[in-house]
Amino acid sequence: MIKIAVYGVGLIGGSLALCFKGRSGLYVVGHSDNPQSVEKYLRRGVVDHATTSFAEAAQDADFIFLCVPVSRIEPYLRRLAELPLKPGCIITDVGSTKQSVAACARQLRFASGVHFIGGHPMAGSERSGVEAATADLFENAFYVLTPERTTPPEVYRRLSDLLEYTRAKIVSIDAELHDDIVGAISHLPHIIAVELVNLVAEHNRSNDLYQRLAAGGFRDITRIASSDPLLWRDILLNNREVLLRLLEQWNGQIAEFIALLKNGDGDGIVSRFRSANAFRSQIPERTKGMIAPQFDIYVDVPDHPGIIGQIATLLGKRNINLSNIQIIESREDVPGVLRLSFRNAADMESAMDALEQNGYNVQSYR
Repeated sequence: MIKIAVYGVGLIGGSLALCFKGRSGLYVVGHSDNPQSVEKYLRRGVVDHATTSFAEAAQDADFIFLCVPVSRIEPYLRRLAELPLKPGCIITDVGSTKQSVAACARQLRFASGVHFIGGHPMAGSERSGVEAATADLFENAFYVLTPERTTPPEVYRRLSDLLEYTRAKIVSIDAELHDDIVGAISHLPHIIAVELVNLVAEHNRSNDLYQRLAAGGFRDITRIASSDPLLWRDILLNNREVLLRLLEQWNGQIAEFIALLKNGDGDGIVSRFRSANAFRSQIPERTKGMIAPQFDIYVDVPDHPGIIGQIATLLGKRNINLSNIQIIESREDVPGVLRLSFRNAADMESAMDALEQNGYNVQSYR
């Protein structure tokens, strides 16, 4: 029996546990310092066993997954280094920054035959906690592993083979390169979204029309500004050297755009939009990423009683699950007045087909 210990059974840890639980020859143990959380893990059937004992969870474990916040990964590694772990045990984490964790692991002396391989499943959800955990979270997402140059090939293979149960795309890259890429595609966008919202909020102090008219498009493009502040504090500080460099580059690009506007350079503005459009169009739509995808459509509907019920009934008869319905009073950039949200692309596309077949004008902005 292969024992898998998961420290921190939330969205990511719980989803990993569900990928492994029930598989032949695998036994999943969850850990939390909170007795109520342990009871919740068991009640929801996410793990085979759960405990508040740090040492018990690690005892005889073949694999250990550290699914705790970034700021707690290194302290957990130090605690594991003090335990008589099973020879051949593989420790990994799921943090979104890798250099500092890898450096910490290099400095520690684990029990004989124990190896650490950094990991980062690049999938997320707008929900959090074990309640949001699902065995499908990682399907078609990239799962990055950052082995050391000294990591034995058979050790890496054991971990990557186990992660096949997630149905993710396993990618092996250097920890430093990982932090550079993730800083650009996830960490920097969060900073920009936060400060854009703060800028509009500042203007709103003198005129509340900013907030009233920000519905729809503005809310959509800045949704990541609502991310957990404490979680992102730890992530950004942990990757601060990369982000400082990226912010300098960002400031340079903004300065160039300011010059385009000052000079009335319409061709330059068109060129910047076209180059961005060309690159964005090549980004795969079907692959999950760190920023949770939205599966929204906008429906142009007449303003009369019962229309929402008609649409909900139409989709219900097709067994299409809606996750949210929003009436949009004012939306400058798209024609829709009703936004329908779905949990996956399949439901979204089925809904589009059903609505179009019934004469509705449907738009998707992906």
